[in-house]
Amino acid sequence: MSPVSRKRKACQQWPSLENEQGLQQQINCEGWVESGSVSDDGEGSSAWVTWHSKIPNGLAQSWTLANVGSSLRKMRKVKRRRVSFSRMDGPDLGGSTTKKDRTGPFSILSIPPELLDQIVAELSVRDVVTLGLTCRYLHHFCSTDAVWKRISRRLAPRVGTEDAEEGFWKRAAVLNYTKGLFFQTFGGRRKTVSRTVAPHLSHGYRKFIPTKDNVFILDYSGTLFFLKNALVSSSLGQIQWKRACRYVVLCRNVKDFATDPRNDTIYRKYLYVLGTRDIPLLVTQDPSDVAHTCDCVEVYLQSSGQRVFKMTFHSSMRFKKIKLVGQETERSLLLLTDDGKIYSLTINETQLDQPRSYTVQLSTRKITKCLPHITVAEVHSNQSSALYITDSGAVYLEVHTAGVYRDLFGTLHAFDPFDQQIPLALALSSKVISCSLGYNHLGLVDEFGRIFMQGNNRYGQLGTGDKIDRGEPTLVPYLKRPLDIWCGLNDSLVLSQASDFSKEVHGCGCGAGGRLPGFPKGSAFFVKLYVQVPHCTKLLCSTRECLYMLSCYDISEVLVFRELPCTKGRTQGPDVELEGSRTCARYLSQLQSCSSLAEQMERLKEIISEMGLSSYQRDFLQEAISILQRSTGGQGP
Repeated sequence: MSPVSRKRKACQQWPSLENEQGLQQQINCEGWVESGSVSDDGEGSSAWVTWHSKIPNGLAQSWTLANVGSSLRKMRKVKRRRVSFSRMDGPDLGGSTTKKDRTGPFSILSIPPELLDQIVAELSVRDVVTLGLTCRYLHHFCSTDAVWKRISRRLAPRVGTEDAEEGFWKRAAVLNYTKGLFFQTFGGRRKTVSRTVAPHLSHGYRKFIPTKDNVFILDYSGTLFFLKNALVSSSLGQIQWKRACRYVVLCRNVKDFATDPRNDTIYRKYLYVLGTRDIPLLVTQDPSDVAHTCDCVEVYLQSSGQRVFKMTFHSSMRFKKIKLVGQETERSLLLLTDDGKIYSLTINETQLDQPRSYTVQLSTRKITKCLPHITVAEVHSNQSSALYITDSGAVYLEVHTAGVYRDLFGTLHAFDPFDQQIPLALALSSKVISCSLGYNHLGLVDEFGRIFMQGNNRYGQLGTGDKIDRGEPTLVPYLKRPLDIWCGLNDSLVLSQASDFSKEVHGCGCGAGGRLPGFPKGSAFFVKLYVQVPHCTKLLCSTRECLYMLSCYDISEVLVFRELPCTKGRTQGPDVELEGSRTCARYLSQLQSCSSLAEQMERLKEIISEMGLSSYQRDFLQEAISILQRSTGGQGP
């Protein structure tokens, strides 16, 4: 009898899977079975076996066999082969060594570099970063520019140059993988976070400005995108208004752009774009010379994207930032040069739509004239004030109206209505790295991650726990190391990172119109808002209609705060702590001597008023005790 006939006869004797009803346990064979070999679990009672055989004449390639007990014993002559997988070249997880295959155990390190490069190039950015944390070899392999170049080309095909510096491709891949613009509307029933359309040609997101009808986004390659709102048809056949559903490229070679600094988008009619343009070659110029470039400011209509005005500067003037301040009839453009100087010019927005040409005068700002030794690094502006941050972290503020000056400083002393550009230095001992300027209040973040608020506090927008105005920077002690801070008309927002690296948005101030989701009555403290924040969010912006969040992670701009050094008061800490511990022990003994819970609560309120706490901390603890009294059935105050 031939071997094929023996196998057919054996298969007819063995029961099939479909006819077996009394099977109590199923065990998947660990071994890999070749043609003419069987692998079982050694028990011999019941097992699942898949027989792979190369049989000619179109016979079946596999049989499923069950309960082969006695038949398997008759085939002990057949050679068994079991392959054991282990970690690298060491023993298995149980600690025992098994007989290895003559080809050796499988290891990912044995994959050829060409094949491994092809595999890694198909992974996402998150998976490549995770794979690089496994071992030194994969970390070195996942850090090469060749791998990140292929991933970056897949995410953004038109981004990058051939002579890019080291680390360019990894930064480009991370920028394009994490980019996104999200928004949450304040009105209506829907309170979820939505995402706008993502321009495929963009190289990350660096800055954005929402207007009345559209959204403008600037990427890291200097391209300004025009995201348009439109009326679209929903799945139910209804016509609905959709934000930023399509986009076009507005202009290229853009350095910065700005619009009306007021929070209400209805005032944002024009968009001012600071860019670089080529100067055409003159007839008398040598054609072999490279064409010169110059900086210019172009004004576009936000509704249609049409350019209505253009200002060109001399080729020797180089600017990097632009801000607006003032009313429409006397709009001042603040221009920051590369060497840290401030220039300004004044135009009338109401005449921009008239087809005529005129010359405007570019003059030096008062802060550059009075303090020529300082170098301005950042400029922030509002309708009636401007704030400058120097490279050393000093802050200077210029206020143009008496009302805002009173709100910010609490007095009109030193306010000169005839010279409104006088810079006023804010008293802050540490270096300021970021800030936000609202209508009549401001927020500062120093190098140690501390938040300082100043100005009007009528709605509790300073987050100090009360509604008392502050004429100088005041520390907010319970909120530290923010990623971004934003000050609006009468509310403030802070973007922070939790211990599990998730992002949170805290807000305080007026909650009218839903601008503080979850707190319609507002709050005098910074409270965690009911907002689902994307993981890589870095910028916040709030308007009357919705809250915008810009997501984009730049590996070259990681925000690192310094540790706060020990102060003089901390060096005298042991004596102060000893006296404080004795006082607290005396307070505890007084609480224990009380006969009832209500008496303990009243005594605790008196102790809180005696302790050296700030007003908002004292009010908070007393209110918390009152809540506990009411919840336990006691009488409140």
